[in-house]
Amino acid sequence: MPSSPVIYPRSEHSISRAAISPNALKVLYRLKEAGYQGFLVGGAVRDLMLGVTPKDFDVATNALPEEVRRLFRNCRLIGRRFRLAHVHYGSDIIEVATFRAAAAPEREDADGPESDLEAEAPDNSVYPADDSAHRAVDVTGRILRDNIYGTIEEDVWRRDFAANGLYYNIEDFSIWDFVEGVSDVRARRLKLIGDPETRYREDPVRMLRAVRFAAKLDFTIESNTERPIIKLANLLEGVPPARLFDESLKLFLSGYGAKSYRLLQRYQLFAPMFPRSAAAFSLPPYAYAHEMLDLGLQNTDARIAADKPVTPTFLFAVLLFGAVLREMNEQKVGPAPDVTQLMQACDTVLKAQQLRVAIPRRFSIPMRELLMLQPRFNRRSGVKALSLLQHPRFRAAYDFLLLRAQVGVAEPALAQWWTDIQIMPQEERVACVQARPAELAPEGASGAPKRKRRRRRGGAGRQSGA
Repeated sequence: MPSSPVIYPRSEHSISRAAISPNALKVLYRLKEAGYQGFLVGGAVRDLMLGVTPKDFDVATNALPEEVRRLFRNCRLIGRRFRLAHVHYGSDIIEVATFRAAAAPEREDADGPESDLEAEAPDNSVYPADDSAHRAVDVTGRILRDNIYGTIEEDVWRRDFAANGLYYNIEDFSIWDFVEGVSDVRARRLKLIGDPETRYREDPVRMLRAVRFAAKLDFTIESNTERPIIKLANLLEGVPPARLFDESLKLFLSGYGAKSYRLLQRYQLFAPMFPRSAAAFSLPPYAYAHEMLDLGLQNTDARIAADKPVTPTFLFAVLLFGAVLREMNEQKVGPAPDVTQLMQACDTVLKAQQLRVAIPRRFSIPMRELLMLQPRFNRRSGVKALSLLQHPRFRAAYDFLLLRAQVGVAEPALAQWWTDIQIMPQEERVACVQARPAELAPEGASGAPKRKRRRRRGGAGRQSGA
């Protein structure tokens, strides 16, 4: 591997400073003025070459994190797994990483700020000189910690794909390419830097990143990079569940979820992340749950393209629906389960799923509510039926009903009725439900029975606000 880069001068590439974040330019220029090297790196360089606006503008430098902090009053140091500087400009954060010497995952692979691996480090923290304190790996070869600083020539080899291993130099606006990344970007090709099997063992999430970039950028995965994926897919079982939650959101809620899902299935990466769902999809009675997921992801992609909001709650409801149905069947609850049985099935599936992908309670609880509302759509007579329209989860539950109707597991007439009732004036709604013949609500569909109000005795009277 070459130790010196191929340098593409400004005249030989398409990146313009006008397309770079002004705040990123401020950071780059200040590093340069202080005598340090400053490079725009990674996906930002790749995206700018493709004519795409980058989501993030990350910077690499030979300045140590503490030196970066001294240059910027608006800087905070974070991370135990990876020591990083965050330079804040209001809500915009420019991430500055010091060149590192050892193979390690890209920053985008790192755990989110809520993880114990990404907690903010105290300002006075320092690292021992002993290299063993800087780097740690597990028995499979996965890197757990890496904070050995180095040069740009060393830094490039710890990046994942050649297309992400490019450096834009603020000194003369050139691109430095150590790994033939420019040709890969131009060919829309993903190729791992180094030996693919070794790199996947260092960080199994790189397999998910290969899928995600292929889906997002419409890149092909180079044959040597592709070959070990199926064999090593089970390594995902050793990745922290909180990290896989973050990766799930990137895969499915970034506008190319349907394509990402198909690639996950192709490379057998879906089952290690969602084992119960994958098991349900393989059984004929629940095959439609697979179709629901594909359709749900297509609908989500369309909403993102139209700049409409999306939520992990709906995503995980669709992802786990087949597993919930299978769990209910194994409990032999019968064709008309009550809400208690449905709740138990949801809880069992969620508890098992947390071992692989840790779904936070702020999403898992409303997801369970969404599924438990489905039986209530069957009740359309009586004014009480209209109370469903006021439920805070109604819209998501209604969208889920439409999805069920699309794959033939809910009556299209039922979905149409709830579509029509929403646009009726209140008087017409009441008349509509009152005109329908009385029907029994599904057992337990309205939730637990209300407690009877106890009669007050004596003359104390009602308290204020009771």
